[in-house]
Amino acid sequence: MYSSGMRGVEVLSAPAKSALNRVEGMPFRWSINPYRGCYHGCVFCYARRTHSYLDEDGVDAWTSRIYVKTNAAAVLRTELARASWRHETVAIGTVTDPYQPIEGRFRLTRGILQALRDYETPAALITRSPLVIRDTDVLTELAHAAGASVSISIATTDETLARELEPTVAPPKQRLRAVEHLASAGVRVNVALAPVLPQITDNSENIEAVVRAARDAGAANVWHNTLYLHEITRETFFGYLRAKRPELIAGYASDYKGKYAPREVHDRVEARVHDALKRFPLQRYRSIQPRPDRQLSLL
Repeated sequence: MYSSGMRGVEVLSAPAKSALNRVEGMPFRWSINPYRGCYHGCVFCYARRTHSYLDEDGVDAWTSRIYVKTNAAAVLRTELARASWRHETVAIGTVTDPYQPIEGRFRLTRGILQALRDYETPAALITRSPLVIRDTDVLTELAHAAGASVSISIATTDETLARELEPTVAPPKQRLRAVEHLASAGVRVNVALAPVLPQITDNSENIEAVVRAARDAGAANVWHNTLYLHEITRETFFGYLRAKRPELIAGYASDYKGKYAPREVHDRVEARVHDALKRFPLQRYRSIQPRPDRQLSLL
């Protein structure tokens, strides 16, 4: 066990047998997650269920027991060196934030990006953290070699609301500065308006504010999804509602009888995002293009 430097957080070594995970039903076939668990503690995080695979509590231990795949970059290099590797796009950070605070110490994400660069493998990365700009040098090199895409998640530009939903994440303004920095460096950077929370962040004003800010920062794209509640995230999210927004409990209980919001909720969100993108069309910033024989397949 490592000292985390964060009160109440245990950091445990979990050496990886394999770094690449095969993915089904997504626009990418491979993913890498250097950590399990996440200090950010977002109340809506769908990835909390992965702690149950380790017989851990995904409600409380998700933020207080974080597992570090200390050898992830070395294992990845072995996998990428195989003659059978086809240089397909690898998604980084699908079930944990690869730039949560402990990345500042362990630098696993940086090592992973360096391995992908060296083996000319395109990557698509998602994070809520402005720490990503630390690796602008490697991202630009990877973009030249094979292709690189970064998505920075911003659910709202309201800093008070953001702090309520994402307790330890950097404020939206800092994340938008990261968007601007990466775009200026020529890295393709998107804003993930995700997740959209019915009755909380799904109003037109909030959606338009995020889209307008993304445009002004030079984002190449804005993509979104609507809140998804499996059993563990449901427990966490309804705990948040009881503490902060009890007046919304009945509506959520009615809408979320299962994991997904009703079609009419999805359609309403879709229409509002579409309208916002029409009102604030994104400026197309010139980004680094990979070699012609390398194609980036994610966003």
